[in-house]
Amino acid sequence: MRAARALRAGRLVVVPTETVYGLAADVFRPAAIRKIFELKGRPLFDPLIVHVGDMSQLAMVAGEVPPLAQKLMLRFWPGPLTFVLIKADVVSPLVTAGLPTVAVRMPAHPVALDILREAGRPFAAPSANRFGRISPTTAEAVCKEFGRRTPFLVDGGPCRCGVESTIIRVVGGRVEILRHGAISQEELASAAGCPVVALKKSVLKNPQAPGQLKRHYAPRTPLFLLPRGWRNKKRHFSVGDALLLFCSRENVPIKKQVILSTKGSLKAAARRLYAALRALDESGAERIFAERFPDEGLGRTLNDRLEKAAAGSGAARQSHA
Repeated sequence: MRAARALRAGRLVVVPTETVYGLAADVFRPAAIRKIFELKGRPLFDPLIVHVGDMSQLAMVAGEVPPLAQKLMLRFWPGPLTFVLIKADVVSPLVTAGLPTVAVRMPAHPVALDILREAGRPFAAPSANRFGRISPTTAEAVCKEFGRRTPFLVDGGPCRCGVESTIIRVVGGRVEILRHGAISQEELASAAGCPVVALKKSVLKNPQAPGQLKRHYAPRTPLFLLPRGWRNKKRHFSVGDALLLFCSRENVPIKKQVILSTKGSLKAAARRLYAALRALDESGAERIFAERFPDEGLGRTLNDRLEKAAAGSGAARQSHA
């Protein structure tokens, strides 16, 4: 497979996963890892996720795995769940941002798994976009992002989940969520059989895992979050405004709008979120207004992405308008 050969040769490869497209490099080639940061414009203090194709590759990059983590791996791997574990000495500090831990997951996309297993070693891969921008869920979005600088790209079709993996760490007898993602807090609690807590942002002074910065996933167009109950109040939108709506209820008379799920499905909304943000960003709208999701299950993840996108887009006040 050309992609596996390219990785082993120290080249960057854009790989499809079930979450978003990743910008991958051989985890044991620091020069290739540095190319990821350079192409994305990503700060070196933001760690990367290492992707493994099987448990033998996990042993290459991580130390002892706690029993509770093993239990959750059996339940959710391959899949969109990332574990923060004590790193093996051979893993470059470039990958971990100098931390003693490494973030690891086993992707569920068959193409990603084939590449990993043929390469015979893990790859590190953040999302295949410029730092802080909207994550790509199609090969076309990657090409639009990087243009002529797009690395070797494997087109695996649209991503099934549409949002990044959930990142956790096991501390004693509980699970701590470091980043909300495609697996909900409720799903984790059901599988773990122990307390599962989402750490407050104030607790995480420095990034312990990817996706913890305040500003991320952002369009160029200013993005504002609508307050809950906004449909019950008189709202005034300008002709240059665009709307990002969760589900279809009463009609809102704005030409530029995207409804993520006509049936109110959070999974369907997650699959379409980033593509919808990109479409509205490219629509010529002057402002984008986004409706918040129910604050439960996958809705927590989607609200997290919107909050960070609003902060990153230059919308200083998320409650504006």
